[in-house]
Parts: sequence; C-alpha cells; structure tokens
Amino acid sequence: MKFFFVLILFFLFLQNQHVNAQNFIITGKVTNSDDGAAISGVSVVAKGSGLGTTTNSEGEYQFEVPQNTKSLVFSFVGMKTMEMPISTNTINVSLKTDYVGIGEIVALGYAEKVKNEITGSSFQVKGSRIANVPVTSIDQALQGKVPGLVVSTPSGTPGTMQDIRIRGVGSITSSNNPLFIIDGVPVINDNFTGELVRSSFGALSALNSDDIESITILKDASATSAYGARGSNGVIVITTKKGSPGKTRFSAISWVGFQNNATEGYQVLNGVQREELMLEAVHNTFGVPEDEAYNFIIEKNLTNSLKTWVEKYNRKEGNWNNLLQNKNALAQNYDVSASGGGAVSSYFASLGYNNTEATVAGGGFQRISGKFNFQHDFSQKVKFSSNMMVSNTRQDAFLEQSIYFGNQNATRYMMSPWEQPFLADGATLNTAIASSFFNTLYTLENDVYENDLTRGMLNSYIEWEITSNLTFKTVYAGDYNVAAFHTYQNRVHGDGKAKGGTAIQSVTRNYNQVSQNSLNYKFSAVNHNLAFKALMEYQVNNYNFLQGSGEKFPADGLYYLSAASSNLDANAGFNDWKNMSYLGMVNYNFSGKYIADFTYRYEGSSLFAPENRFGNFWSAGVAWNISEEGFLQDLNFIDNLRFRASYGLSGSSALGINQYQALLGYDKSYAGEGAVYPRQIGNPGLTWEKNKNLDAGVDYSFFDGRLKGSFAWYSKKTFDLLQLVPISRTMGHESMMMNVGSIMNKGFEAVVQGDIVRSGDFNINIGANIATVNNEVAALAKDAAGNDINIEDRLRKVAVGHPVYGWYMRKWAGVNPENGNAQWYINGKDGEVTANYNAAKKEWQGESAIPKLTAGLLTHVDFKGFFADINLYYAGGHKVYEDFSFLTHHTGFFSFTVFNGVNELMKRWQKPGDITNVPKVWYGARDDSRESTRFLYRGDYVRIKDLVFGYRLPVIWTGKIGCENIALSVRGTNLFAFVKDNGLKFDPEVGADGLTRMTTPPVKSVVFGVNLNF
Repeated sequence: MKFFFVLILFFLFLQNQHVNAQNFIITGKVTNSDDGAAISGVSVVAKGSGLGTTTNSEGEYQFEVPQNTKSLVFSFVGMKTMEMPISTNTINVSLKTDYVGIGEIVALGYAEKVKNEITGSSFQVKGSRIANVPVTSIDQALQGKVPGLVVSTPSGTPGTMQDIRIRGVGSITSSNNPLFIIDGVPVINDNFTGELVRSSFGALSALNSDDIESITILKDASATSAYGARGSNGVIVITTKKGSPGKTRFSAISWVGFQNNATEGYQVLNGVQREELMLEAVHNTFGVPEDEAYNFIIEKNLTNSLKTWVEKYNRKEGNWNNLLQNKNALAQNYDVSASGGGAVSSYFASLGYNNTEATVAGGGFQRISGKFNFQHDFSQKVKFSSNMMVSNTRQDAFLEQSIYFGNQNATRYMMSPWEQPFLADGATLNTAIASSFFNTLYTLENDVYENDLTRGMLNSYIEWEITSNLTFKTVYAGDYNVAAFHTYQNRVHGDGKAKGGTAIQSVTRNYNQVSQNSLNYKFSAVNHNLAFKALMEYQVNNYNFLQGSGEKFPADGLYYLSAASSNLDANAGFNDWKNMSYLGMVNYNFSGKYIADFTYRYEGSSLFAPENRFGNFWSAGVAWNISEEGFLQDLNFIDNLRFRASYGLSGSSALGINQYQALLGYDKSYAGEGAVYPRQIGNPGLTWEKNKNLDAGVDYSFFDGRLKGSFAWYSKKTFDLLQLVPISRTMGHESMMMNVGSIMNKGFEAVVQGDIVRSGDFNINIGANIATVNNEVAALAKDAAGNDINIEDRLRKVAVGHPVYGWYMRKWAGVNPENGNAQWYINGKDGEVTANYNAAKKEWQGESAIPKLTAGLLTHVDFKGFFADINLYYAGGHKVYEDFSFLTHHTGFFSFTVFNGVNELMKRWQKPGDITNVPKVWYGARDDSRESTRFLYRGDYVRIKDLVFGYRLPVIWTGKIGCENIALSVRGTNLFAFVKDNGLKFDPEVGADGLTRMTTPPVKSVVFGVNLNF
C-alpha cells in the first residue's frame, strides 16, 4: 500500500508542474441534441495540447487552454465526437447520439482500430455490460452476449475455472481454451488447483470485473494471426480502466444478495420409500422361486431383518440433503475507485472486495483486489503509462471432482436415509456409521482443502513520437502468481484416521514476463492511407513447485507439516518455456472505402525441437465500405454497409514441456532402492497444430442506427493434430505423440440490434445473436493396414466423419412390460432387443457435447430514470450424459445401508403390463444403470441469464448531496431454465465434455446493487 501512496503523491506533484503562462479560460455547457439534457463526464480537450477536462453533473466545464489553441474536441461514449473552433470564451455544444457506432474504437490487443476499418471478425463487450453481475470470474458474465462464444460451467463453486470455446473444438489432445490478452500482453489462464479431485481454481477469478473497460473477442485469422502459435483457439482481449483529464471523480459500486443452486436436481429417497423398495426387491428376487421353500425362508428372514432394523429401532431420517446444502448463500461485493488528471498526467485507482459463499456447506470464496494506472506525458513526444493490479484470492474447496464422501454433493445422493450424522447429545458423529462410510459432516468440519492465489500484474510502456508519422513503443509486462494449497485429513475420522492425520502443503510459482518493442509508421497522401507496424516480442514463463507431505499429528488443531511426525516427504519440480516472435502488420485504406491488411508472424517456441522450433503464421483481409460509394448516397436510410473477408494461418503450441524429447524416469522405491527407467519416447518431428481460417461477413446499419448488426460465415480447418499413435512394443513404449489428422469447424453467426422506441426519456432496445457450428473429424492417424486409429472411451469416440468425442454407447430399448427387465438394442440402433447388457453392441448415438446452435436475446428498457434488462441464453443441438447414474439409479438393492437412490426409482416396474422406463428392483447387482442412452439426454435449454430492474435518481436530487449519479437495482441471474428433454432432471449447463459429475451445479442469484458517482 505504501507504494500506491507514493505513486499517488508523485502524480499529484507532476500534474501541477505544467506552465500556466499565456493561457486563457474557456467555459461552456454540453447537452444532448435529442432532448437538451445536460451530459456529465464529456471529455473536452484542447486539440494539439493534451490539456483537457470533463463536464460536471450539470454538463458544464471550465479550464485553461494555451494561447495558440485553435479548437476544442468534445467526445463521449455513445455520442458523435465534435470539434469546435475557438471564436469566443464561451462554447456551448450539443452532441448527437452515435447510433451507428462506425467510429467506435475496438481494442485488438497489439493495436486499436476504428470499427469501420476492421477486416476480421471480432465482437466487443463494454465493461458496463458485465458490471454488477454476481460472478467470481469475468468469463462467466460473457455467456449469451457474444455470438460463437460458448462458456460452459463445469461447477458452480465460486472461483471455478470455466470451459470456453470460440467457434467449436479444434484439438483432441491439446487445450481448446482461447488466449487471454490483458492490456495488450498475453497472460496465463491456468487452473491453479492443488489436485485433480478438488474444486478447480481459475486464474481469471483473481480479476475484478469492475476494473474492466472492455472485452473484445477475436475469432478469425485476420484478428488472431497476430498472435501466431497461440491464437488458433481465438483470443480474448481485456482492456482495463484508465484515468482521464479532469477533476478527481469517485465511484462506488456495491451489491449484496444470496445464491442457491439454479436447478434442484433429483430428490433422494426417504426412509419410507427406501424400505418399500428394499422389501419389493427381496420379494422380486425370492418371492416366486423354483425352490419355493428355500427362497421363502430367505425372503422371510431378509424381510424380518429389514423391518427389525428399520422399525423396531425407530430409525430416523438423516436429512443429509438439507444438511449438506447452504441455502441462501451470502454473496457480497464492494468496489471503490478514483480517477482524474491534469494537463499531462492522469490516474485510475481502485480497491475491491468480494465474499461469496458456496451453495454447498463448507465452500466459499474471498478476493481482495487493487489496481492503479498512471499515465504521464513527459513532453508532447514522450508518453509513459504503468498499470498495476494485485489481488489475493482464497477458495475453500472440497473434493467435488470425485464420487466420494469428501464430496458433499456426492454424499447427498449416496448416504442411506437412516444414517445419523449426529449423536444423541447433538455432537457430530465421529465414528464409523452403520454403512462403514465416513460422516461427511465431521470431515467437512475438521478436514482442510484450501486454495490460495496471490496475483500481481505489471504492464508499463514508454511511447516516443520520433516524427509525426513514426512512433516507437517499448513494453514490459509481468504476471506473477503464487498459489498455495493445503490439504489436511483429520486424525479422528475419515481417510486420515488410519494414519493419525495426513497433510499435504504445496506452493507453486508462475512468473510470466513479456517484453515488446515496436515501430509504428503512418503515411497519408490524398486518399491513400498506409499504416505499418513492426514488433518484436519475447516471452519467458517460469514455473516451479514445492510440495511436502506428512502423517501422524499430535492434536486436532495442529495440522501443518511442522507438526507431522511420520512419513515426511518432499517433492519439487519446474517447467520453463520461452517464445520469441517477430510481427509485421500492414494496413491500407483508400478514401475510407477500400481496406486491405496483411499480417505476418514468425514465432519460435522452446516446446519444440530446434529443427521445428519456428513457424510462419499469416493472414490477409479486405473490406469494402459500400455505403461510402456514390451510387448509394441517395439511399438515405443506409448509414453503414460493408463487406469484409479474411483468410489466414494460425497455430497452437499447447503441448507439454519436453514432449519432443526421450526422457528417463527416476523411482526411489524400486525393489527398495533407486532406479532409472525409460519414461517417454521422444519425437523431434513434433510441430504446431495449425488452423486455416476463412471468414466472410457483412456489417450494416440502417435508419440512423435504429437497425444494425452483422452476419458472418466461417470455415476453420485444424490440421497436424497431436495424437498418441500406437507403435511397436519392441521400441519399449506403447505409443508416440505425432502430428496427424484434421478437424473441420464450419458455421455462421448473426447479430441484430434494433431501437424499437427511441424517444428521449423512453427507449426500448432489443438485440439478438445466433451462431452455429458443425464440428467434424476429417482425418486421423492410420495403422499399418491403413485403417483409422480411432480414440474411444466408455462413452465417446473420435472417428472420421463424426464430431469430436461423439457419443458412442449401447442404445437403451426400455423396460420389458411383461417382466420388468431392462433391455438394449443388439445392434446399437434399433430392431431386436436383448436383456443381456454385454450382448448389445456399442454404436453412434448422434450429436456430441458440442452445441450446434447457441443464441442470446437482450432487451433493454428505460423510462424517466427507470430501467430494466432481460437477457436470455439458448444452447441446443447437443446431448449431455448423467455420469453419476450408476450410483443414483441402481435398481439392485442388496443392503439396508449402502448407498441411496433418487426418487425416480419410485416409478419402477411392479407388475406385468406396467409401462415405465425404470426396471424392477432386485436384491443384488444389476446392469440397469450401466452406460447406455438411458442416461443420455438432449441438452437443449433456454435460460434467463439476467433480469434487472433499477432506477437512476434525478440529478436534481443527487446534486444536493454532491453526487453526479446514483443508481439502485435488483438483479436476478440464472433464475429459470427451460429444458427440452423432460427426462433431464439435473442442470443442463455442464462442462465442455458434456458429462455431469458430482460437482456443484450452476447457481442462481438475487442481488441488490447501488452505484454512486461523485
């Protein structure tokens, strides 16, 4: 904090060092041409000097300008920029609304371009669109707002990393997540978690959404090829807030509310229901025997035992479902910021705090964040900027990636209803319960699964205007992450009991450094405009970890490694890589009508062997602003009409370190001694996965911006796929990583926005977006006989002509109405059926987990200070699988206490002629709940993502207390979901793999917010 205060004092000193001599004062007022209302926050700059101010709450301004200033420039977001000559000391301006937005500046990472000069496919979301959204990771707020962007939520636990896909899936073995750029510099977005079975912990959760100015999604080659080997999955450019000239302005944003699971999911069996099914299972198995006397005795004995166990001892309901949920989990967020500046300096500073409880007992998330941006013009030729962000994020996690009793979500479904979590005196049971399972409530209270991430980001640059046409810029950026993880399993009850308590502590450090040096040259002659950029970028990523473990702790409260007395162990490692890139960009513009650009990037990565270390990536794009042509000038309803197209090559270097090398492994416990063994066979021929991307689109705006939008078609081919290919065992290994195969993604995207009503203090705006994707594997590796080497797991398969990981399993044929037995189709499609699970063939079951169609609908209404928003999101054309069904839908009741089930089992077959999808219950193990289409559902759903109602207090009221603006709001997020498949009982929004797990479902929120500006 001392450093921040020093910088602020430094800024305050600098901003008062400008020369006041020979200046004169200009005053005035800025209003809206539509209704004459005053506009506060308008930037007023003396052209050519850098001096400026902003208007106050009454739209008024006053500042000193140099004697030789010829004009003032007035600019405001959503309004057309206006330049006014200075002819008097009072200049009043009436700004017009920029409904068309063709002059909007779009951040593309390495450059900023006017929207009407872009040849690629990009989409920008303003920071105001994601402010006040109750999420802990900013990517969650993008769902439904961007065509072609699919954000999947593998877990609703706060801080969880999201699955993000842009225009489909382009890799089988490598990451499909996009590259993230923050303020022009590539950063790391990894899952900083301590172990695979615990809650994931996304690096983006360290960012405060209220610090975001805009987020731009880059999709095609023209937009992404500048990022070379990392842009194949798309690029997300995040621009953070900066200061602006004028007096210091403060902003305070706060929201408080509560969260619950968005979908209740299945209800579990209660004690009465489970007893009924147990008795019925015994009767179905032994009640109609061939050896009637023998089986009658078994049934009688089992039935009497069950009734005695349940009824005689008056077994009470354990109520695990309610005990392990955190109903109305508290969520709260507070942010304050200050911005301002003088003639040559400006700043932005903010502090933020977020505390969000999980909707399952014991989980939670906390974040403290700070940001400081400082900009200073040393002269009219030399500019400096430094952007600093720091945050500490803590997540109270649990083992939600496992189906185990350390997972509260799993225990809800698995624990018998008769199991008691408490002793008679109310204390939590800390001994083995009747089923010999652990009491999750006790381990929840006494075990520790902590994730802690401290992230510091620095981005500084100096820009030198060598001549009026030539500029040099040097950038240094650092992204430093320190993640600490602590796992402790108590010594009294649970997994740690046998070892007297166990603990694991680890610390990982990831330091990502980027340096850039660039030259920018602009040239204009008559109607010809040329811009050149030459850039060199060097990136170094250093990762290391240190982990220790131990057992046998002397007391319950001592759970750090220093207290362990047995089996102490340590482990350490590192993972470093480097990138070197050279970039050239050329942009040509003729009279604002015809635009062409070309990008070339030569990039090398240490992840590849020296002979394959460098790759060439490029793109070419053109645009035709048709509305600038003379033959359309008489069509007054056309504001903007343009055609754009691009084609290019980008790549992916997302493979593990040293994968091209032959490696040895070391084992310290082989036959009681150390040993060295062959661990990996190398392949120095490994190279980049590559994308060829073709994109064409049309942008339009009609009727003074009342109707505007765009549509685009794309085709993306990924080739040189990385795939593990089987090799001869005589080589000492089973497989080798090779570049083989290809994947195609094709589709179209459309965006439309219309001002239904535009009338001063009453406005209705409706926007919609839609996107399709057709994903297909085009080629795979082949074996010695020339046959494709398919990739298959228990539910999915990768094969030519099908989507990536298309569903591949046995097809469910329902329940035999005569005997209640489960049935499957023998050929995996239709026709003859069998009651023998193993006699049925696995077959393709149509679709994959990739939505073929996604859409968003956004509506905004404001009337005399009142405002409302409703945002809908749709995903469809895909299927999802209930991966925990083998536990929750099992019809084999063979124990009074082992596992439970869902209440769907009450719909089971009971007598001949019953038509149902649930087989009869049985005393013993069954195949009924094994992998088949019985648990494969259509994933189509519509979700109300946001519903907002609010009111902006009149300026005449807020001005009396010194505030420029006060807005009150109530927001509901994920309030309702409507599914197409009636059999789908769990939340339809799952991870990118389409599998439900025992993770926390997405959450719905209701929060109350206050925004103040003063």
